Amino acid sequence: MWKEEDLYVIKEVLTGVATQGKTIEEAISNLKEALELYLEEMPEVRQDLKNVKNVGAFSVEIA
Repeated sequence: MWKEEDLYVIKEVLTGVATQGKTIEEAISNLKEALELYLEEMPEVRQDLKNVKNVGAFSVEIA
């Protein structure tokens, strides 16, 4: 998730689904909805997502 002007942009890395919101909570809620719609069209991806073992997230500062 990152901020662009007055919006928070969020992207799910494995599917590439992205959305935005005026607040962090709204961006997360919008992403959940967008992923649900995506998975309705791509049901085979659902199992792939369930098999992913998340080990964490981090940011890298670019000089």
